[in-house]
Amino acid sequence: MPLRMSFGTDDLLRCRFAISPLGQTHEAVRTLLRPERHPYHLPWLRRVRPAVAGLDLSLFTLFMPIRGYTPDFLGPPPEVPYPSVEEELARLRATEPAAARREMVRSMAFTPGAAESPAGRALLDDPARAVRRLADLTERIWHALLAPDWPRVRALLEADVAYRARRLADGGLERLFADLRPVVNWAEGRLTVSTRGGNPEVQPLDGRGLLLMPSVFVWPDVVSGFAPPWQPTVIYPARGVGALWQEPVERAADALVRLLGANRAAVLSGLEEPASTTALAQRLGLAPSSVSAHLAVLRSAGLLTSRRDGHRVLYERTPLGTALLEGDGA
Repeated sequence: MPLRMSFGTDDLLRCRFAISPLGQTHEAVRTLLRPERHPYHLPWLRRVRPAVAGLDLSLFTLFMPIRGYTPDFLGPPPEVPYPSVEEELARLRATEPAAARREMVRSMAFTPGAAESPAGRALLDDPARAVRRLADLTERIWHALLAPDWPRVRALLEADVAYRARRLADGGLERLFADLRPVVNWAEGRLTVSTRGGNPEVQPLDGRGLLLMPSVFVWPDVVSGFAPPWQPTVIYPARGVGALWQEPVERAADALVRLLGANRAAVLSGLEEPASTTALAQRLGLAPSSVSAHLAVLRSAGLLTSRRDGHRVLYERTPLGTALLEGDGA
């Protein structure tokens, strides 16, 4: 059912992006629990299976209903664009027990029997201890499931933010949300997010603005996150997730590999969005010096262009580079 967010003048000035390591950690857990999210992540799921076997995720099953509310304190909306996982864990551990209990009660109401279960009663009876247990478990999950891959995950998320920031600059909020239709629609100062389940709801932003967070795990959903007093948030699938877990050679077509070599072809095909040398190296799992050399050759051949964006140099394909990439087998 739809959630409609009404924008005032101040809200239009306070739209922002952020990337949340804790948010991605909890979405990774949801991906483990929900088979409909598996298709893009099967290589990752196979690789982390031994780590998953060593984790007890039962506490999180109390708070992750298929349809319903998950406690916001587990991963509150970031206050800065790129918080570290240490900063986010510190915020989680600083949650007031009374606030944590209110949110846990609300969440457990969506899972029949959760509040009356031994685990549920233990959490609600001692919310301060519950916060510590959930924070410690979140930290273990982060290190087991996501930390080894965080450089490539963050690089993909940063590329999505750069893409959407350009769309926002080019055409405002209407263009920003255009490729998320029909799940997300912008019209007449109101953003409508078609979420699964629940009753239709209108949420005034009240000058708080909107936080936008890309996710590699949230597909196929767009999630409207965080109840008051938290800043309203939309969590949406990042672009390029389909190639996230592939190795560099797998991303480039065979003919392109024969023409350019495996790693150079991977660099060209890896530029789904403009990226810096460092971000592309992290995304592909290659040395920055190697990626820099390949970028220079591809640029000299007219397959890439470069432009400065603050302290970074971003590379993107030229029409010739795109035609070469898409012309395999033509």
